Amino acid sequence: MRRTRAAAAGAVTVSLLTAVTACGGGSATGGGSNDSPKTLTYWASNQGASIEVDKKVLQPELDKFEKQTGIKVKLEVIPWSDLLNRILTATTSGQGPDVLNIGNTWSASLQATGALLPWDAKNFDAIGGKDRFVDSALGSTGAQGEDPAAVPLYSMSYALYYNKKMFADAGITEPPATWDELIADGKKLTKGGKWGIGIEGANPSENVHHAFVFAKQHGADFFTADGKPDFTNDGAVAGVKQYVDLMAKDKIAAPGNAEYAQNQSVSDFAKRKTAMLLWQSASANLKSQGMNEDEYGVAPVPVQSGTPGTGKQVNSMVAGINLAVFKNSDNLDGAKKFVKFMTSDEEQKVLNTAYSSIPPVKAAQEDASFNAGANTVLKDTLATSAAAMPQVADESQFETAVGTAVKELLADAAAGRPVTTASVKAALEKAQQQMPAK
Repeated sequence: MRRTRAAAAGAVTVSLLTAVTACGGGSATGGGSNDSPKTLTYWASNQGASIEVDKKVLQPELDKFEKQTGIKVKLEVIPWSDLLNRILTATTSGQGPDVLNIGNTWSASLQATGALLPWDAKNFDAIGGKDRFVDSALGSTGAQGEDPAAVPLYSMSYALYYNKKMFADAGITEPPATWDELIADGKKLTKGGKWGIGIEGANPSENVHHAFVFAKQHGADFFTADGKPDFTNDGAVAGVKQYVDLMAKDKIAAPGNAEYAQNQSVSDFAKRKTAMLLWQSASANLKSQGMNEDEYGVAPVPVQSGTPGTGKQVNSMVAGINLAVFKNSDNLDGAKKFVKFMTSDEEQKVLNTAYSSIPPVKAAQEDASFNAGANTVLKDTLATSAAAMPQVADESQFETAVGTAVKELLADAAAGRPVTTASVKAALEKAQQQMPAK
């Protein structure tokens, strides 16, 4: 279902809230900018190694905006475990921020609530025009045929990060390009208390991203062409099993990773406990944890054939963060000024450099600093071998349901319980049953 009428928005929001797993938080703090048109409230997602890192990155930029416009921005950085619940609660209560970050994959779901400001031609003109943004980023801003529900802020893609010394010590001369090579290398690297690869089994968002990409590599998707859930097709089952088998069958991921939440796999990689990591734009995160760039290499995520490209050789989802505005904000003019500031060419360079992400703004992306090192791999992936997550109204329920199913399968693997094609299919069938009825 690609379009939900305003009359159904309340029902959609209730179903979204029902689908989201309980994860703390869950209540909006503060309304719009009732105290002054010179104040905005901004909910930022946790992009750095910690919330404190994000505050250090963002506060100087917010101060810069205040100096330019006289508008003070009240910042709250929200961890991913709480973010969707907080946003959904705000959509139903009307008590939320003026401006907020949303995972770009949630755009269509949150658009369906009717709570976000549509970015029509007039609103885009107010921030410099829609044509300033790259097409791949605009493709994850809402349902097809609708005005976007948000504006791209950071673009990211997954890559394979590998420890050069651990590879050399194991006699491995180049990063794996195929999944067979990754498993073979992982087995060589799993020794002496070290593990071949790190994953985050208790992080449903990470789980569903990998499930989506691996299914794509098996020629499948989790939704039919008309937007109906199809979680138990052979390719989807094979993709999920391939991911869970990193722990269950291949045994190159530590059983303890089944309990890992956000950033724990990155921390293990930075501490040289694991030799490989599949992550979105990790360089800044690794640097903040004391790992030098010359210690690791960056390569495309392996695919079946070894050659990333379109079709079955997809090796990332189109990852990123969008900037949205609650349309009931008391300071819509100020909110749009803030969006214009955050997506300005200069600010895009500052922010995306800080987070080792790629600017979705064309002019900023052309800067030399985004065309070297790890950024070369990330940009090429986004341009040639990344696929957008399903832009359907039920996307956030899909993420929660399938991400949690994978979490439970990894818990089985950690406990030594068998993970079979049948058990994976059963878990995905259970997830599909949690989706709203059509």
